[in-house]
Amino acid sequence: MAFKIGVIRGDGIGPEIVAEAVKVLDKVAEKYGQEFDYTEILLGGASIDAAGEPLTKEALETAGKMDAVLMGSIGGNTTTSPWYKLPANLRPEAGLLAIRKGLGLFANMRPAYLYEELKAACPLRDEIIGDGFDLVVMRELTGGLYFGERRTYVEDGIEKAVDTLTYGEDEIRRIALRGFDIAMKRRKKVTSVDKANVLDSSRLWRKIVNEVAMDYPEVEYEHMLVDNAAMQLVRDPKQFDVILTENMFGDILSDEASMVTGSIGMLSSASLREDSFGLYEPSHGSAPDIAGQNIANPIATILSASMLLRYSLNLDEAADDIDAAVKKVLEDGYRTVDIMSEGMTQVGTREMGDLIVERI
Repeated sequence: MAFKIGVIRGDGIGPEIVAEAVKVLDKVAEKYGQEFDYTEILLGGASIDAAGEPLTKEALETAGKMDAVLMGSIGGNTTTSPWYKLPANLRPEAGLLAIRKGLGLFANMRPAYLYEELKAACPLRDEIIGDGFDLVVMRELTGGLYFGERRTYVEDGIEKAVDTLTYGEDEIRRIALRGFDIAMKRRKKVTSVDKANVLDSSRLWRKIVNEVAMDYPEVEYEHMLVDNAAMQLVRDPKQFDVILTENMFGDILSDEASMVTGSIGMLSSASLREDSFGLYEPSHGSAPDIAGQNIANPIATILSASMLLRYSLNLDEAADDIDAAVKKVLEDGYRTVDIMSEGMTQVGTREMGDLIVERI
């Protein structure tokens, strides 16, 4: 069967890490007799350079015709890149927000898994790490502060800015359903994170989550204030299974969760809608300072390709093969510079991709 996969190579290290993920996809396609038809799509800085805007209407339409989209990192150096001298709506990240909204990608799923082989890279003490941890942050992606009304204005000679946080019960309900569904496939625990002691939007969030939870009697669930959740992630990450939260809180907490795994270069990400379509990308940024040096870690992008196979194409066995190959490479002692430790063998971006392909 032929599947249509959109490929957004992105900016900075994006083209390098996406190339390795495509290499891995080609290997599983060969092994399982699948056919992947790739279509190149421009987004972010690459699109600004080519078309003068971070996401064209044509690119969005093309992405919508795919079975799934694999994406590298977007953006550049915010101090030196000419992209950041443009108005905010024409900067690279505006294209990312636009494609999420335009494709209805309301659910962002970021796993945070500590590999046994990378415990030494985790900044937490051994007694906190224990046997490791395995959690998922389920973040609402198309509502809240990032998409609310905003303006900057002058009043009585004083410059002011306003950002509006708005959520409808339908937006909350659909992300809660996705979070509880994922929990049913894992350890059946949901921690819903909000700021209900202060925000009306969080009080509505909590009300709707309570209603959704009634349909999942097998799932243990709790509410946790976001400031406490941030502390608990570094005090005892093992307590979490699925963290369900709104857009801005999810943005912050997923980055915190990624760092306690030892390297953000290891963490995949999926942005999903109600059907099987998804956009898959690494959790890390474009790292323009190391672009083109063959030192970037491609594992997060390769694991994102694994998620693409699992959640959009329903190719679980192929996804399992990729996950197992990554683990085997780490067991064999190979490391990119960001996860390098004494006694290991340091390899570059392309070499890491080749090693994973060899083990599939």
